[in-house]
Amino acid sequence: MQLHSIFLTLLALKGVKAAVDEPCYGANGVAGVCLSSSACSASGGTSISGACPADPADVKCCSKPSCGSSPGNCRWSSDCAGSSLSNLCPGPGGFKCCQSSAQGFGGYAAPAIPAVGSCTQTAVDGAKKIVAAFPGRVRQVYCIRDCACGSGSDHCCGKATDMMCSDAGGTPTISGREIAEWVMNNRGSLNLKYVIWGQRIWNPSQDGVKAWTSWRAMEDRGDVTQNHWDHVHVSYN
Repeated sequence: MQLHSIFLTLLALKGVKAAVDEPCYGANGVAGVCLSSSACSASGGTSISGACPADPADVKCCSKPSCGSSPGNCRWSSDCAGSSLSNLCPGPGGFKCCQSSAQGFGGYAAPAIPAVGSCTQTAVDGAKKIVAAFPGRVRQVYCIRDCACGSGSDHCCGKATDMMCSDAGGTPTISGREIAEWVMNNRGSLNLKYVIWGQRIWNPSQDGVKAWTSWRAMEDRGDVTQNHWDHVHVSYN
């Protein structure tokens, strides 16, 4: 247990830096993208400090709450409840001008829950509780991986679930924060080991209950999925 805690601490601190072109939460929680301040301003956006996992001098969270004609707003396309227009927002192609003011999180059919056997009973029960708490918000649930139990990931032992909450794997969303904080707040009933969302990690054995913005930052692993911007990772004891 002590070695596991040390591993998680090193994982959270090693090479922490902002993931350019990946999501962040701008002022008042609006969708943003980690981007150089110059690129942000050139696209009509506004930058704030401290909202990317770790801000280098030239990378900050860029948001643009309005674009095109009303009610256009810049957000990740997976989170848009209407159609999206390209080339009106800062950052990568997935950050588009949404033609709807409605919240676009979820809208998915109920996902299949992995069976007990390949996954532990605790993981299966946990996945069911999360899906029930957020109807329509989880598109797919992954549990077991083809790797030797004890080789590093709790997925190898069927003791973790990935709660996919964007339109497709590798497609960014900002919808997971609410789910991740709910997992933290329900840690006892879930028998939680730790939870990861948006390049931040929370462990009940090391951390006090706090907003996701104060969770420990993790290193940039190089893509949306590895940085947990398309799913909430939940590990169970």
